[in-house]
Amino acid sequence: MRNTKRYGFAFILLAALLLLLLLVNVCAGSVAIPLADALRILTGQGGDGTYRDIILQIRFPRALAAIILGGALALSGYLLQTFFHNPIAGPFILGISSGAKLVVALAMVGALEFSYSLSSLGMILAAFVGAMISMGFVLLMSRLVDQMSMLIVSGVMIGYICSAITDFVVTFADDSNIVNLHNWSQGSFSGITWSNVGMMTVVVFLAFACVFLLSKPLSAYQMGESYARNMGLNIPVFRALLVILSSILSACVTAFAGPVSFVGIAVPHLVKSLFGTAKPILMIPACFLGGAAFCLFCDLLARLLFAPTELSISTVTAVFGAPVVIYIMVRRRQGKAA
Repeated sequence: MRNTKRYGFAFILLAALLLLLLLVNVCAGSVAIPLADALRILTGQGGDGTYRDIILQIRFPRALAAIILGGALALSGYLLQTFFHNPIAGPFILGISSGAKLVVALAMVGALEFSYSLSSLGMILAAFVGAMISMGFVLLMSRLVDQMSMLIVSGVMIGYICSAITDFVVTFADDSNIVNLHNWSQGSFSGITWSNVGMMTVVVFLAFACVFLLSKPLSAYQMGESYARNMGLNIPVFRALLVILSSILSACVTAFAGPVSFVGIAVPHLVKSLFGTAKPILMIPACFLGGAAFCLFCDLLARLLFAPTELSISTVTAVFGAPVVIYIMVRRRQGKAA
């Protein structure tokens, strides 16, 4: 009963925090919009025309993108941590986001050279290809090295290589598009349109549904591969599903917002601490809500801290996410020493 109350309180807290941050993101900015006006506009009850354009064309789709993509990134990190049985595995650390960024940048520059606009679906597919290529290198390294620390270092090196090639590609992009490419390559939720929101909603929530259906096999897998195999789980197929789903989620984030750092590592750990459990049936929706709230908060700071100059989203997420990663590493080392 005590655990049930704790889980209920934690879900209510995350949902309330998410709603509060959504309203603040819609109202706050270079043009402050009263909450009453914002609520009237969001509920379709009219409102000032200028306020309506700002909310419905700029702030609200951007906030929805932060919710959807932030949740996807946290869920992708949770899957990778489960896959590698390591709390500091994540799409950014392992270089998966950087691989997706590289292929998307190549596709965007190639399309721009022929005066062709890359569609949302095309960006997602390009990002997925890049994520799968990087994941392939990570899996290959996992067979060659025994220590997880070496695997993490290998992932970081893959990320640096992909980022260096991406910067090289962006440098030689057409001058009229280099600003947008540069902003995207740094990570940002700006410029999100309603068509982008529609596409990412379909992709992310289909992946979310598939992950949720895997909650029972995930519970068995957390107990160890031998236990999961004895429970009748097909380990190779299950591991392939984890790789594909985590790559789809991280690819969708990279396609629309560029690389976003540390969310996939920090949020699952914070959510586990809040709930006091690692049960997948609870962690899957909780990580999504936590990632959504975390990215909304970071995007708010990115917009407002040095307005009108906007920070990249990765700059802000790193400030809050990196200390969590350091804490995890220190705690694991102390645990081994004990």
